[in-house]
Amino acid sequence: MRYLTAGESHGPQLTTIIEGVPSGLSLTSADINYELARRQKGYGRGRRMQIEKDQVQILSGVRHGKTLGSPITLVVENNDWKHWTNIMGIEPLEGDGADVKRQITRPRPGHADLNGAIKYGHRDMRNVLERSSARETTVRVAAGAVAKKILSSLGIKVAGHVIEIGGVKAHNCTYSSLEELQEKTEASPVRCLDQSAEQQMMNAIDQAKENGDSIGGIVEVIVEGMPTGVGSYVHYDKKLDAKIAAAIMSINAFKGVEFGIGFEAARIPGSQVHDEITWSEKEGYQRKTNRLGGFEGGMTTGMPIVVRGVMKPIPTLYKPLQSVDIDSKETFEASIERSDSCAVPAASVVAESVVAWEVACAVVEQFGQDQITLIGENVHKMREYARRF
Repeated sequence: MRYLTAGESHGPQLTTIIEGVPSGLSLTSADINYELARRQKGYGRGRRMQIEKDQVQILSGVRHGKTLGSPITLVVENNDWKHWTNIMGIEPLEGDGADVKRQITRPRPGHADLNGAIKYGHRDMRNVLERSSARETTVRVAAGAVAKKILSSLGIKVAGHVIEIGGVKAHNCTYSSLEELQEKTEASPVRCLDQSAEQQMMNAIDQAKENGDSIGGIVEVIVEGMPTGVGSYVHYDKKLDAKIAAAIMSINAFKGVEFGIGFEAARIPGSQVHDEITWSEKEGYQRKTNRLGGFEGGMTTGMPIVVRGVMKPIPTLYKPLQSVDIDSKETFEASIERSDSCAVPAASVVAESVVAWEVACAVVEQFGQDQITLIGENVHKMREYARRF
């Protein structure tokens, strides 16, 4: 499977075309809109979330609630487009001396503005920031919603939560099931399981906003129900953990990723890192622990996939940093675009989506048939084979 996204932050719409989704999968706009609404929630979000109430239109690839096997086109309109038609219009401006409104010549530190302008030769950096905006993650979440439907039909569950914001760490993160995890985090303004840390996180966000600053954090995604051996040790580009790591790092503002105990493995001996193997007649092979986050040799172990991503503070600050005007070369304070003081809770939903996509792609590729029912049969056979091996 694969997909492409298109569209600008203040353009008329965002679009994704998904190829390779098997036929016979139940899919409606409500499935996708649920995930889009989750992305727009979260303590610390800015005014853009009050303007846009994201709703998807499914324009192809689905008939009467079932996928056809043909490309699926998903569109999310930007409600704010009506205020930006002159600024972001497609057609050429009239007159030789026509002014381009809202030009940006002052790159914002931490953004793609300057690098992108140099790469593509843009003197107006709005041409860069409109596409590099995290608004694009809207349709990545839409694609992730389709991936979640595939995985759910195969008995594979995906959920995420926030474990740190602005240095405030969640400690009491116990849950009996992913359903419980999602239920509790959906009720939390910061998508955190630890209620004592929740209020401290909100206080940190409030303080950052008051200071004209922003803060980042860490999110965790868990995938349960994976068959053993998904991925490959044979080639570097077939390792599933590597693909997931790349997906996490592709999210705007993410600067780090780890599986299981992650970087802690550098500080402790191997006897406290690797997961001992057991076997029983009923369950087959199991691991006593899951320190490696569900992966060995680039392949799933059958234990839950546990992956974390580090999101830096959003670089658009209401207390702007110093920059240089690319026309005059004079020092200025960087321009301010509408922004959030903290987007970590929303980023948790985006992280779920990109992980779900990579996992679904790997499962469809490995157990692939053109019909979701046939894929399900193959996954079931693999689970039974691994149990009896």
